[in-house]
Amino acid sequence: MKQRSLGRPDSPTTRQVSAIGLGGMPLSIEGRPDTDRAIATIHAALEAGVTLIDTADAYHRDAGEVGHNEELIARALREHGGSTDDVVVATKGGHLRPGDGSWTKNGDPAYLKEAAKASARRLGVEAIGLYQFHRPDPDVPYADSVGALAELLDEGVIVRAGISNADVAQIDEADRVLGGRLTSVQNQFSPAFRSSQGELEHCAQLGVSFLPWSPLGGISNAADLGNRHAVFAEVAAAHGVSPQQVTLAWELALADVVLPIPGSSRPASITDSLAAADLELTTDEIARLSAGSAS
Repeated sequence: MKQRSLGRPDSPTTRQVSAIGLGGMPLSIEGRPDTDRAIATIHAALEAGVTLIDTADAYHRDAGEVGHNEELIARALREHGGSTDDVVVATKGGHLRPGDGSWTKNGDPAYLKEAAKASARRLGVEAIGLYQFHRPDPDVPYADSVGALAELLDEGVIVRAGISNADVAQIDEADRVLGGRLTSVQNQFSPAFRSSQGELEHCAQLGVSFLPWSPLGGISNAADLGNRHAVFAEVAAAHGVSPQQVTLAWELALADVVLPIPGSSRPASITDSLAAADLELTTDEIARLSAGSAS
């Protein structure tokens, strides 16, 4: 598995991780697989060289199971036969699921600090490898929410701090509050959702890692990607690979800071996705894919 930097070149906490990670969300929300298949999916990713796994305390289905995905990932790491010392688990806080299918927000600094400590306990770690503020809370000043991450860094509860679902102004504000220690930005980005292109480019200028979530278009759309976006299917046919591989290879080609985190609920699908790290697209193909319809 090819490697990329998680974090900025001049940061002492920057480390190399797999160019493509695993998004854990599909393993714990609606339509999730049984536990055995979920763990097999995580193990398949690890065996293919994945060293970045993304989760959140809100990745669960029912009320009363906050942290379901964090606990699942922790179990899979414990039960894996090989060493997992080099795996970075990135989790998030500040977005909640009451259990009725809805999502709510809580950016209160005190809440975020307690949520991070609870995530660390579920993950079984002394310090979380990457902790991200999940989604801005309109009822709390953004700087106050991010300030909680700065305190968590200072206290050693987390090793790296990131933000998610942020615009360019929020990226700059977060980096200021964190004293230049912003490691990552996790925004939605895919062939169907390109409105975060500006944030991706801004991260590239700063040297901040950009983690596209739903990089294949989301759980319900990923399998149909080639039918929805003809140019990706055309390039895939030319290389004899899946449109999903082409999509991830295209995202990797957009900037060195990009670290896609495709979700998966089957070993075969994550194994296919990870092969994208070795897929070399031509300059012309990248231009065609970048110009493709976002509809």
